Amino acid sequence: MALKPLSADQPLGQFDLLDAQTTTPLGGEVCTFTYVALATDNAAADVEDGYAAQANTRAAITTTLVSGDRPLFLLDEGVAGYGTLFGTVVGGAAGKSTSGAVLGPHTATGSGKGTLWHKPGLFAVSLDAVDTTLSSGLVPTNPGLTGGDPLYATTAGKLTPNVAAAFEAVVLGRFIEFAPNGSLVSTPIGSVQTTPARFDNVVFTWNPEI
Repeated sequence: MALKPLSADQPLGQFDLLDAQTTTPLGGEVCTFTYVALATDNAAADVEDGYAAQANTRAAITTTLVSGDRPLFLLDEGVAGYGTLFGTVVGGAAGKSTSGAVLGPHTATGSGKGTLWHKPGLFAVSLDAVDTTLSSGLVPTNPGLTGGDPLYATTAGKLTPNVAAAFEAVVLGRFIEFAPNGSLVSTPIGSVQTTPARFDNVVFTWNPEI
């Protein structure tokens, strides 16, 4: 749903998203650059514009990772939680969440760009954007997960504590804790029914050890 910089300093900047992935990121994925061919009318090498040095390609963001990909970033784009909502389709049982389908555009819809974070910092990311494998993913149901555990990325750019599921055994950060959404205008589910507190986010440090 969203990446939440908690204590982070200055994103790297905004770059074009790969066309095929422009509106698929939820926010909080690990990504890198891929290089795609320039449009036909810009394909001729032009030293003044720097195209010759790039072999007629340009950089685009991708969340598809393969071994050796560098540099690595956190992607800050998505739909829910980014202030672009027109509302939601409402309906559900009393006492439970009534939020439904989001009626709003992806933040990259207008520009086709994504924001990249690269400096070490403290972040939170919604649980729908990480590895959700019940027994080994970055979820509260993983019995082996403890504070300080290293985090990796899957080939789809999802943060995971499971090195066996990683695109490469490179530590990208450390798990700290799970947390609720922190909203001051949402009624916690524990206030209306006797169930355990619901965790919506994972808090972690971002500091790629590469």
